[in-house]
Amino acid sequence: MELKDIRIAYFLGVGGIGMSAIARYFSSRGIVVVGYDKTETALTRKLSDEGMFLHYVDDPEFVQTLNLSAKDTLVVLTPAIPKDHQEWAWLKSKGFNILKRSEVLGILSRAYKTIGIAGTHGKTTTSTLVAHIFTQSAIGCNAFLGGISSNYQSNLLLHKHGEDTKPQDQFTVVEADEFDRSFLTLDPYLSVITSTDADHLDIYGEHSAMQVSFLAYSNRLVEGGKLFIKQGLDLIEKLHVNFETYGLNETAQNYAYDIRINQDVNTFSLNLNGKIISDVSLGIPGMHNIENAVAASAIAIAAGVSQEELRSGLFSFKGVKRRFEYIIKTPLRIFIDDYAHHPEELKAILNSVKQMYPNHKLVIAFQPHLYSRTRDFADGFAASLSLADQLYLLDIYPARELPIEGVSSAMLLKSITCKEKELCSKEDLILKVGKSRPALFLTLGAGDIDALVEPIKLVLA
Repeated sequence: MELKDIRIAYFLGVGGIGMSAIARYFSSRGIVVVGYDKTETALTRKLSDEGMFLHYVDDPEFVQTLNLSAKDTLVVLTPAIPKDHQEWAWLKSKGFNILKRSEVLGILSRAYKTIGIAGTHGKTTTSTLVAHIFTQSAIGCNAFLGGISSNYQSNLLLHKHGEDTKPQDQFTVVEADEFDRSFLTLDPYLSVITSTDADHLDIYGEHSAMQVSFLAYSNRLVEGGKLFIKQGLDLIEKLHVNFETYGLNETAQNYAYDIRINQDVNTFSLNLNGKIISDVSLGIPGMHNIENAVAASAIAIAAGVSQEELRSGLFSFKGVKRRFEYIIKTPLRIFIDDYAHHPEELKAILNSVKQMYPNHKLVIAFQPHLYSRTRDFADGFAASLSLADQLYLLDIYPARELPIEGVSSAMLLKSITCKEKELCSKEDLILKVGKSRPALFLTLGAGDIDALVEPIKLVLA
């Protein structure tokens, strides 16, 4: 089925961040978008406001009332949909064309010059920063993002020149997701690998299997393309593609130096494979984000973005929702919300916050995500969470998983060494934070802890 033949796109799991970006793209092309998700959220309500038709009950009879035709309807499926989903079964039995989200993204991206940003962490901020730099430049881009850009309040960006530029001449930025090996549907012209730490072992089994997938992804570069990879990754020794390294020191071909950190903006200079760009400022905090900015800058310069456009894009970047997002920032109180759900991500943000606010007591609330991830990285989680001065540990968010015997937040808490630590329900967290009113507080996790952000903001205001 070709894009021009699609009249209706039916999304199973439309509320997912990656799914909703594609849904928005189809809607922008005049295709009618219908979608199912099990939970109504702020994002799904926004999609409804944009003219999409969403529902929240798995009901094949509802689908039948739509009188869909298999000839002009594309069904897009997220891996998060369970195997026993009734609407999926009905659509399959009626011969509808059903594609995974990753397959659709691969088809869409092949019409453009794709920039793929991969990595077990850092890819959402890096891809959103790349998209912002390009959008602010004369070059422009489309972008399918894994988070909501704070600059544009969307996870989809469309090329500002639109029909005036042929697709093959347009850049499209995509978040290349390693989950379920989704990134192996992409054929990037420019590519980034930010990290290859072990994750998704429920899918891969062993870290080595995940490394094999990242190597396969690196080999999908189109002819004449280039990969930018973080200096120090083991994968570098196995690469047989055109690549450059990036990092925070001069052992990399692209690196930041003369780094000056403060609470509002990071200033540094760039050496991009010998090209010096002095005294640039990044609009978001954190040493890990300076590293992301080096990768984004190397990509931008390689694609033809000017130095002045790069400076402007870095400085005006406002970040991504739930990535080091300031909820409260006053002289009396700092409240930050972040999606961090892997030990390395937690370590990066906690170290950054401690560096930025060295005289504050660091109080955090963390919600583990997945039983399998908690089990597989229990030691790493314990070490990272021990960086806090005080910890409120919520129950594990199961997402797609059933409980695993012996795996719980109580198990994890025993190995955490910070002096003040406790298990806490979501309801009690709001009460406890409202009573203690910490001067520096973080909510962390990829589950539904974000639903507590507004209530906590109210009790801290």
